[in-house]
Amino acid sequence: MTKYILGIDSGTTSVRSFVIDESAAVIGFGQQEITQHYPRPGWIEHDPKQILGTQLEVMRAALRDAGVQPSDISAAGITNQRETAVVWEKSTGEPIYNAVVWSSRQTVPVVEKWVEQGLGDLIQERTGLIPDAYYSASKIRWILDRVNGAQERAERGELLAGTIDTWLIWNMTDGQSFVTDVSNGSRTMMMNLQTLDWDDELLGHYGIPRHMLAKIVPSDANFGDLEPTFGASITIGSDLGDQQAGLFGQAAFEQGQCKMTYGTAGVLNINCGQSPQRITGLTPSVGWTVQGKTAYEIEGVLFAQGKTMQWLRDDLQLIHAAPDSEWYAGQVKSTDGVYLVPAFTGLSAPTWDPYARAAIIGISNATTRLHIIRAAVESMVYQTRDMVEAATADGSVTIPELRIDGGAVKNNLLCQMQADILGIPVIRPKNHEATIFGAMLLAGLSTGIYGSLDDLSNMWSVERVFEPQISTDEADGLYAGWVAARELTKGWTKKLPQHD
Repeated sequence: MTKYILGIDSGTTSVRSFVIDESAAVIGFGQQEITQHYPRPGWIEHDPKQILGTQLEVMRAALRDAGVQPSDISAAGITNQRETAVVWEKSTGEPIYNAVVWSSRQTVPVVEKWVEQGLGDLIQERTGLIPDAYYSASKIRWILDRVNGAQERAERGELLAGTIDTWLIWNMTDGQSFVTDVSNGSRTMMMNLQTLDWDDELLGHYGIPRHMLAKIVPSDANFGDLEPTFGASITIGSDLGDQQAGLFGQAAFEQGQCKMTYGTAGVLNINCGQSPQRITGLTPSVGWTVQGKTAYEIEGVLFAQGKTMQWLRDDLQLIHAAPDSEWYAGQVKSTDGVYLVPAFTGLSAPTWDPYARAAIIGISNATTRLHIIRAAVESMVYQTRDMVEAATADGSVTIPELRIDGGAVKNNLLCQMQADILGIPVIRPKNHEATIFGAMLLAGLSTGIYGSLDDLSNMWSVERVFEPQISTDEADGLYAGWVAARELTKGWTKKLPQHD
């Protein structure tokens, strides 16, 4: 009998579901956008119940599209937007506040307070992470402070907290599984990078009771059964944070292999083997624990990649759809010195400035919307070079090629620009959906559908290689302009009147 795998992909702007057969051919798909809530400038929230409800809808849609029943599914794999945090009632499952999204800046004061208390070095030593509002710990702390009586309820064991994977698994298994995996745990600013468990000393400083948090397990563990949701036994055989899932889906199983995902955010992940490696401006995290072995990664995140295209489409209305950006950007040979720095919620890796804000710099009377659209596309390329420069600065890491994935890589102009500015080959695989496929293939591996990592490597193949076409001097000159523009955006909100 043909074996089918269900993929659960809970992203930042949309949720999706896939059904694949054992040859990894897609036979079913469903997708819906989720609502973004912006209570104040820099704040971003989601409705956890909408995430759950919409995710269930697209899973059923994928099954219908595939023409299969839940009983036909052999395994399920889940991947999720990371760092976004939810706090909910243990007895009812009701969230006590919206989910605070990974890119939201509303918890900056929480992190600043911890750093002022002298916790910065301890946080970095234990978790590998640079103290920042990006990570889940400050979001949980903020919700507990925001909602009256929440701290007391948490201490009494009445509240649970977790990232989106934990929220979905807990609900889909009817509360029977309260778990997360090491890849998601490593992005919370609460997990010890060496022990792969919650760090009790940090939790004490944060005031977050340990019993609020899910059990951390390997990425290929049994995460529970979807029987309460679908009426048929379906083992959740994998759980991976979206970026680690992308690295896994790109078959980057060997030390030194890396990928860049162009999604809502942009993320560079480099497999650094079985020991964490620390590089200024980037963060060591856990890639996965699979078949008893833990692979660590070096990671750099860009808050606004595809999100920049969304902004051009929805707010400025300069394009009708994100793919249009390739045509518009290609209508001009250059930006004529215009740079768009998309620091909408601050600069992320490798400069990490929560007070920076977005800017378009270099506008003249000759500037048209075509130049601005091209500058937006180029911003994705320059930000990626920022991280590659940081990763390779001390010579301990070399990046001879870059594997790419995510929706934006359909843009050939973007891919060629990336090769030009980096000066290395950029490789686009046949399957652009590395994130969800990473989770599904791992679910297949953990449940015996696939036999080994080598089997998964053999399923990865190249569609196109983009080679550099401009000189190093030209690339360096363009990049120098970007660096100058980026520096101008730093500390912007500190220069403005402050409001509660």
